[in-house]
Amino acid sequence: MKTSDFFYDLPKELIAQSPAAVRSSSRLLVYDRANKTIRDGVFTDILDYFRPGDVLVRNITRVIPARLHAYREDTGGAMEFLLLRRLDENRWECLVRPGRRAKTGLTFKINDELSATILDSTEDGGRIVRLNYDGVFEEILDRAGEMPLPPYITERTAGKERYQTVYAKENGSAAAPTAGLHFTTELLDDIRKKGVTIVDVLLHVGLGTFRPVSEDNVEDHHMHSEYCECSEEAARAINEARARGGRVFAVGTTSCRTLESVTDDEGIVHAKKGWTDIFITPGYKFKAVDKLITNFHLPESTLLMLVSALCTREEMLDVYKHAVEEKYRFFSFGDAMLIL
Repeated sequence: MKTSDFFYDLPKELIAQSPAAVRSSSRLLVYDRANKTIRDGVFTDILDYFRPGDVLVRNITRVIPARLHAYREDTGGAMEFLLLRRLDENRWECLVRPGRRAKTGLTFKINDELSATILDSTEDGGRIVRLNYDGVFEEILDRAGEMPLPPYITERTAGKERYQTVYAKENGSAAAPTAGLHFTTELLDDIRKKGVTIVDVLLHVGLGTFRPVSEDNVEDHHMHSEYCECSEEAARAINEARARGGRVFAVGTTSCRTLESVTDDEGIVHAKKGWTDIFITPGYKFKAVDKLITNFHLPESTLLMLVSALCTREEMLDVYKHAVEEKYRFFSFGDAMLIL
C-alpha cells in the first residue's frame, strides 16, 4: 500500500476551529459495513445503536498542558517544547522547534519556576530533556504550559476543559482522544440505562498517534510506542459481555488500539500495563473491537488507515467523500462517525 492511497481532498473551511456549543450536539455519520449504507444524524442518535449487554470502552487519559514556550537567557533565542512521554521524575521525551537550536547541553528558561536542559537526541528527531524545578510538578506545569492543540487549529478560543473528555482522569497525554469529546455526563448516563456497561482503559496519546507518515510505502512506517493499561476489572467485564453476545464499541482509535494490543488471537482480553506500537492497516483482523466511534482524520494519516481497516480503503474514502459533500466538520473539534 502507498501512503498516497489514503489521500483525499478536504476544503480548508471544513477543518473545525472550535468545538460544538454542546458536546453531544455535533453531527454523527453512521456507516453500516454490512449493508454499505450511510446515515446522517446528530451524536445523540448513538443511543439507538446500543443493545442491552453491549460494552462501551473509553480512554480515561487526561491531556496535560504539554506545550512550553522557552528562551535562552544569554541570547534570547526562542524554543518550543512539546512534552510527549515522561521517562522518570524529571526526564521527558519531547518534540522541539526549531530543532537546529536544540543542542545537547543547552538550557532554556520557560518561566521563573521551570527550565529545560537538553540531554540527548532521539531517533525520531526529538529530544530528551531534563525539566528543572522545585515544588509540585503538576502545579508548575499547569502555570507554565499551554494545551497542545493541533497546528491546524488556528483559533485558540476554546477553554482547557473543552479539549478534555468529561471522564478524563489520568494525566499523561500530549493530545486528546477526540472521539470522546462528544460525550456528556448525561449521555453516558442514558447509555448505562440501556443496559450498556461502560469500561475504562488507558492510552496516553503521544507521537505514535499523530506523527505523520513520511514514507511512501505504508509498511515502512514505524509507530512510536505509547503507554497503555487494561485492568483486570476491565478485561473481565469485556470478556464476560462478549461471552453473552454483547458487542464492543470502542470510543476512538486510542481505545481501539489499546483493546487490540491486549487481546489474544482467541479474542480473550487480558489485563496489561505496558507499551504498544500496534499499527493497524487494511487487512488487519480485529480481535476485540466490533464497532468504532471516531472523528474524521487527516489525509494519509495512520488513523485514516486504521478506520479503513474496518472495511476497505475504497469504502472509507467513499464515506469521507460523502462527509465532505455534506460539509461535516473535520478533525479534533469536528463531527463524529460510528462504524457499525
